[in-house]
This record gives sequence, C-alpha cells and structure tokens, in this order.
Amino acid sequence: MTRSERAPCITLTTDFGTRDGYVGAMKGVLIARAPGVPLCDITHDIPRHDTAAAAFALAQAAPLFPDGTVHVAVVDPGVGGARREVVVAGDRHVFVGPDNGLLSLVAPAPRAAFAIESPAFRREEVSATFHGRDVFAPAAAALAAGARPDEAGPKVELMGGLEGGAMGGIIHVDQFGNLITAIPGEAVPSGASVRVGGQSLPIVTTYSDVAEGEPLAYVGSAGTIEIAVRRGSAADLFSAGRGSPVAIVSP
Repeated sequence: MTRSERAPCITLTTDFGTRDGYVGAMKGVLIARAPGVPLCDITHDIPRHDTAAAAFALAQAAPLFPDGTVHVAVVDPGVGGARREVVVAGDRHVFVGPDNGLLSLVAPAPRAAFAIESPAFRREEVSATFHGRDVFAPAAAALAAGARPDEAGPKVELMGGLEGGAMGGIIHVDQFGNLITAIPGEAVPSGASVRVGGQSLPIVTTYSDVAEGEPLAYVGSAGTIEIAVRRGSAADLFSAGRGSPVAIVSP
C-alpha cells in the first residue's frame, strides 16, 4: 500500500439512475478533487437498494480494468446508519463503498480494509443521506490522486454480507432468468453436479450442450456456478430467486 501515482481511472456503480442529478454531483466532486483522472460508468441502473445485483455487476466488470483503478460503488439502503464507509485494498484495485456486502464478491479476500474517517477523504459537511457525494466520492478522488488506502482511517474487519451467503445460495437472477451463485467453479470437483429445486444437473460447458428448453449448470463468465435453461428461464422453471439453496453434489 505504497501507491503514490495517480490512478488510471475511477469507476462508478450506483442505483441512482440518470434522471436526477445524483451521479452528476458525485462526478463534480471527483473531477474537482482528482482533475484529469478519467471517469467510467459501470452502471447506474442497479435496482434500488439491491446490493447483491450491484455486487455481481461490479464483480463482472471490475477485474477487466487496469491495475490501480479506483472503484467507487454506492448502493446503500443503510446510509446514515451503523454500517461503515470503507476503503478496501485488493490485489490490483482499490474499492470504496459501504460495508454492506456490496464489495464482498469483487474483493472476497481483501488485503486490508480501512474506515473512511480522515477529513481529507470526506467533504467538510457530510449529509446524513448522501454519502456518495460527501464521503465515497471524496475518498475515491483522494485515492485516485495518489493517497494510500491506509490514510483513510483505522484498519477494520468487513462485516457486511449478501443474502444467500458467499456459498450455497443464489445471489443474483439476471434478466434472462439465469440463477447465479458465488460458488467458484474452480472449487467444484470434477464430475460433480449441481442440485437446485430438487433436480440434479451435470456441469456442462455451454448452452448448446443441452437441448432447447432443458436446464443446465455451468461455470459462468464471472467464474462462478450458474444455472440456466436454454432459451428459457431457470428462475421460472425452478421457482427460484435470490437466497434459494444450491448444493454441489460430489461424484
């Protein structure tokens, strides 16, 4: 954590949408405090308060950015409450956001996490309801301009988790009705099957490995186990959603 060079870019992930001025306010703070650092929107269309959907979107996109990127993510139904505002140092990137599970997929084993307490990482006046503008954007800008993560404040242990847990449950249902878990594909033994909704599915490579309308399990593009139906919806077929159980059955 000795980085002192400027970040290649700052990304933003929120549930703010774009019809209001919330994203623009965050960008104003970022540009004013870290001029010249490019800003990149991952998405602002996360369903309101849906930390699991945000965690999945961030985990899909963040690893593709250059080393040293600062990712600021704000889906924060507990804003103003007891959850901490944190900087999380990963192996390649730095993440800024609330400690509510939002960062648990993209940084499952962080190098360190720090509470955002330093005045240099916050605006002078902090609203109780807009920490995206007043805490997370200033913190991201400070990091992008060369500050070290440990300058944000004291080291802390992350407390937030996602519904469904890191293992053994559905954490996200995408627009195709695919059921996405946080179970790493590399952790599943060869020849194992996936059990969901009372049915066991062999793990195949891709959709074309089964007939149209048939369910399948596979390792998705994010590297975790997913369940789908070719030209259909696994969520509908199995009446499953976030938090529904999934089991790996060893051969």
